Amino acid sequence: MDDVQGLLDQGAEWMPVVTDALINVAIGLVIFFVGKFIASKISGWCEKRMLKANVDKAVAGFSSSILYALMFAGVVLMALGQVGVETTSFIAILGAAGLAVGLALQGSLSNFASGVLIIILRPFKSGDFIDAAGQMGSVDRIELFSTYLKTTDNRVVIVPNSAIMNGSIVNFSREKTRRVDLVVGISYDADIRVAKQILEEIVSADERILKDPECTIAVSELADSSVNFVVRPWVNAEDYWTVRADVLEKVKYAFDERGVGIPYPQMDVHLHKQES
Repeated sequence: MDDVQGLLDQGAEWMPVVTDALINVAIGLVIFFVGKFIASKISGWCEKRMLKANVDKAVAGFSSSILYALMFAGVVLMALGQVGVETTSFIAILGAAGLAVGLALQGSLSNFASGVLIIILRPFKSGDFIDAAGQMGSVDRIELFSTYLKTTDNRVVIVPNSAIMNGSIVNFSREKTRRVDLVVGISYDADIRVAKQILEEIVSADERILKDPECTIAVSELADSSVNFVVRPWVNAEDYWTVRADVLEKVKYAFDERGVGIPYPQMDVHLHKQES
């Protein structure tokens, strides 16, 4: 009986400690989940406010990602402090662990640093159509470690920031105007002057083609089976693809109507009969 009573007494002594620990853990979990929810809402609200203030979408997304990461780290420290973990020593341990993790995750740190450089140097902005890291698409948003591109067929391509900054970046939207480079071939028995006149008429009739700079139309090559013209009109960047397609279509129709032949690859085979 004395042993049982001793166990009961020890249980009574430990009960408040266990109860307090459970309460602190419960409060810590509440702080973590509620804080995480609030951090997500605040970062999202800040991003919307920046967009309303005409801040570039890519910059707004990157800034909101950093804000969320900072608030989330603060929430974690608050939750651990409530549970009873010494946050000062935890921060020191976290710093040492961060160094080790940083060495192991050099690629992720490189992506983060490249993301900062993208925001500072601004080689492109949200909505720009770019060719970077072997991918082409419109910039949707820039986050801590990667950039989101939307392709012309509505696929989302996630490209690491370091891959973008370590290679060449072609920004098709930076300038307001672009030159359409076309090569049009005619057969050798076609009249060069008629073909050139047709091309000039097509270019001058299209209001989307700019008058300045002037369009270049000239014979560029006497190829194996064709006489090649270069047609280089200047257009606004947003009209590039439509003008390119329309001009090629009009050239085909006009050449057919005026009897200007467009060659295609062919092979002539000559048979010689040998007398036995």
